[in-house]
Amino acid sequence: MDALHDSGAQMVQYLQVHYRSSQDWFMFVSFAADLRNTFFVFFPIWFHLREAVGIKLIWVAVIGDWLNLVSKWVLFGQRPYWWIHDTDYYSNASAPVIEQYPATCETGPGSPSGHAMAAAGVCYVMVTSVLATLLREKQGHRFQNRCVHTLLWVGFWAVQACVCLSRIFLAAHFPHQVISGVIAGMAVAELFDHIPSIYKASLKRYLSTTLLLFGFALGFYLLMRAMGVDLLWTLEKAKRWCTRSEWIHINTTPFAGLLRNLGIFCGLGLALNTRMYRDSCRGQWGSQLPFRLYCILASLIILHVFDIFEPPAQTELLFYALSFSKSLAVPLAAVSIIPYCVTLLLNKQKNI
Repeated sequence: MDALHDSGAQMVQYLQVHYRSSQDWFMFVSFAADLRNTFFVFFPIWFHLREAVGIKLIWVAVIGDWLNLVSKWVLFGQRPYWWIHDTDYYSNASAPVIEQYPATCETGPGSPSGHAMAAAGVCYVMVTSVLATLLREKQGHRFQNRCVHTLLWVGFWAVQACVCLSRIFLAAHFPHQVISGVIAGMAVAELFDHIPSIYKASLKRYLSTTLLLFGFALGFYLLMRAMGVDLLWTLEKAKRWCTRSEWIHINTTPFAGLLRNLGIFCGLGLALNTRMYRDSCRGQWGSQLPFRLYCILASLIILHVFDIFEPPAQTELLFYALSFSKSLAVPLAAVSIIPYCVTLLLNKQKNI
């Protein structure tokens, strides 16, 4: 395993030396691949264009990231930025020189890559959904179908390559970790293509699934803790080897991500079962394109302003509670509150 890690560290050094001018691009790609953009950008757009795709995005993102968390706890994956300092593999040789960046100091285990897994799963859902729509509308045009199919999949793999290279460049992951992340993300997205029941899930199912995911993760953590295994062992690594303490963020810890995602998931279940959602998205305006575009625009603006708020990180429990609450409010706003307000405005305008 040390040889595999060494080859990965050598690749990190190679990218940082030969592609230093692309640092800003790699930073942007890493930021864009964060699950936060799925929840705050892609979800409101897709939900109001094609509701089923928006719902599937949330299920794939949340369940995929939960599986990523459990996999990381099981695999105990290293990260390049601390492994090169922590290993004795270079006791008789010089270790690769690796630089760190503000997005380098992730605090959880490294395998598989969460960014790569999320990007692959989310992009797979969007690409397959676009293909299903376009190809259904262009039946009989085989050449056009092939062109669209090829173009979308080339774009998909280009995005995955950029995400993987960005995570390696930033010394957050080894190559084998991003590759496994892409494969796992696609597998999760493909799995949900065969589970149509998610589109008609009841509030009870959303709440029970939320409790199940949280209970399993917490129970597994406590069980391993009782057995003398600290699943948060990576926090010490990050604090010890990160060159700047301000680059270590509590929102990268395993439980922060878990509660953030479960808040989104629970919020979607609540939103889909509100009267505001039924009176707006399922009402007389729900099928009209102007209504959908107004909802998308308003959601993107309001959620962007909402995203500026960051829970105080001084107290961990308070941070986790506020992160969960903030995430829960995102689908509530995008799915029920904002569409309901748009409906009221359109009704008022109609009656003038």
